[in-house]
Amino acid sequence: MGTAGNGGRRVIRALDRRQVPEEVTLMALGLAVGLAAGLGAVAFRWAVAATAEVVTRTAGAVPLPLLGGIVLVLAPALGGLAVGLIGRYVAPEAQGGGIPEVMEAVALRGGRIRRRVALAKTAASALSLGSGGSAGTEGPIAHIGAGIGSSLGRLFGLSDERVQNLVACGAAGGIAATFNAPIAGVLFSLEVILGEFSARYLGTVVVSSVTAAAVASLFLGSSPAFAVPAYTPAGTGELPLYALLGLLSAPVAAGLSRGMGRAGDAFARLQGPKWLRPALGGLAVGLIGLALPQALGVGYGTIEAALQGAFGPALMLALLVGKLVATVLTLGSGGSGGIFAPCLYLGAMLGGLFGAAVNALWPAATAPVGAYALVGMAAVFAGAARTPVMAVVIVFEMTGDYRMVLPLLLATMVGTLVSQRLDADSIYATALARRGVRLHQGRDLDLLEGITVAEAMNHRVSGAQTDWPLPQLWEALLASGQHALPVMDATGRLCGIVTARDLQAAAESGAEQPLTAAEVATAHVLVASPDEPVSEALRRMGGRDVGQLPVVDADRGGLLLGLLSREDIIRAYNRATLERQERTAGFPLTRLRHLPGATVHVLTVEKGSRAAGRTPAELALPEGCLLAHVMRDGASLIPRGDLRLMPEDQVMAVCGPGTADAVAGVFAGRAD
Repeated sequence: MGTAGNGGRRVIRALDRRQVPEEVTLMALGLAVGLAAGLGAVAFRWAVAATAEVVTRTAGAVPLPLLGGIVLVLAPALGGLAVGLIGRYVAPEAQGGGIPEVMEAVALRGGRIRRRVALAKTAASALSLGSGGSAGTEGPIAHIGAGIGSSLGRLFGLSDERVQNLVACGAAGGIAATFNAPIAGVLFSLEVILGEFSARYLGTVVVSSVTAAAVASLFLGSSPAFAVPAYTPAGTGELPLYALLGLLSAPVAAGLSRGMGRAGDAFARLQGPKWLRPALGGLAVGLIGLALPQALGVGYGTIEAALQGAFGPALMLALLVGKLVATVLTLGSGGSGGIFAPCLYLGAMLGGLFGAAVNALWPAATAPVGAYALVGMAAVFAGAARTPVMAVVIVFEMTGDYRMVLPLLLATMVGTLVSQRLDADSIYATALARRGVRLHQGRDLDLLEGITVAEAMNHRVSGAQTDWPLPQLWEALLASGQHALPVMDATGRLCGIVTARDLQAAAESGAEQPLTAAEVATAHVLVASPDEPVSEALRRMGGRDVGQLPVVDADRGGLLLGLLSREDIIRAYNRATLERQERTAGFPLTRLRHLPGATVHVLTVEKGSRAAGRTPAELALPEGCLLAHVMRDGASLIPRGDLRLMPEDQVMAVCGPGTADAVAGVFAGRAD
């Protein structure tokens, strides 16, 4: 169990005295999280609407239309500036989509999310989306709900597993309240946030999701998120068309994911303060809004219009491209908002455009345009998030129409399978991988699965040319210190590999003519690709009992890039292990691990210890010991002489020889 707050401790003791079953306590906490998540969703939706109303009224109050247009262009930039400042001075987690941040907290930090994040995320996302930023409300609302669940779990001193459970409850409540879709909230939380369907999580997540949806419906209404006409497939002969739509959805999902990554790289290369980047992205989004105002903001109204078949093909094509670019700029520059709604928007436009085409070709044998827009929504989201079942369910719940079940299932499965061929990871996992956090279905990957061959291999390779004679080969092999020597042609393309055994056999063959490297080398060798996981290369090495693999670029004719040895893999594994420890502890351990004669310890200030409530200057630590860093609620603090240490603080202590035990005693729960 973690350290509970004073109020939480009293409640825990009262429950223990009455011997209340743990399941009842967890259900009650899930109910509380759902209630808070529902209220938070309502408050957030109102905040977004209020911000949008201020922008609209300001633009309308300007006497000249041109000046009103300038206001609409500048509004996303000002919203982006606010997001950047909140991220810089309040909480960096306020930027981004929200869902990846929750996944990271669950996988790496035991579900712990800083308490200030909920308010910071509310303010940042409301300003970003209300001013015209192109993103969704569901990510921020899920992040807000997850933050509430994390805070409640920490208040009661729950274990990491229980805190993660409450975080999943909050995320499910956020999704359920956003779309009035409690079943989809449950599936999303289990499949994406926790990464597993487990009975021990299901009950509390269901309670939270249903509660949040009920609370939101009291204030926002209980009707489906989108009013959609009753669509029915024209017949089974139409199903191949829906499969083709699923196929087309995969490049759109991949384009959104890759576009966000490239935009992030482009903005990262810009000179100047980091907090200005969302403002620059917002300015570009505002310029798009001059030509396509429907591409700004969340876009629920535009999605509903597409589902009703209100747009022509030319406008849907323009909105597909415009929304894609606007979303890439908003989130790639560091804006705040979710990815969910943009996926639905892009899917509706793609499906509507496809439906218009097939309607023109076979008007009597196909469903209306809106039916294809409906299926496109699910297909693009399924391809991006890799959650086909959840995508189908949420479309059902958002529209209240279950008659399109076969086209939906077919398109989402095709879209998911093709998307997996285009991109190995979901859009959420890709966003985390760009920060060095590699997850799979909400869980931390095995370290070797998260390291690519390019990251681990030795780029400095001694190789031989195909025309080298045996004496030169012997000399080069001995000088390299390698087990084998790759043989290359004049262009650097791998032609084979030569070992000491090959050279010995050649020397004993009694050949009349001098042999060259090309003649003695083994031509067919196992190789590795630079972008494959090290785990795959290691399995290949173990299967053939070889100590190293040449790394080649198949797209460039087998160009030799380097060598991957077992020693390289061990070094990469150790490096990745240290990086994982840094992320978990929040401390830059890599900078201190080589201090001669010193050891680095991460200690928790326990309640009742000699360190609790005192400053470093008052601790009288042993000579040769230094407090280097303090983490409090996820915030990094410098342990100056006047910083008062608090229970639950994590402190990094650099201890000289023989001082570690004495220092640990200072932070332990008993003063002695």
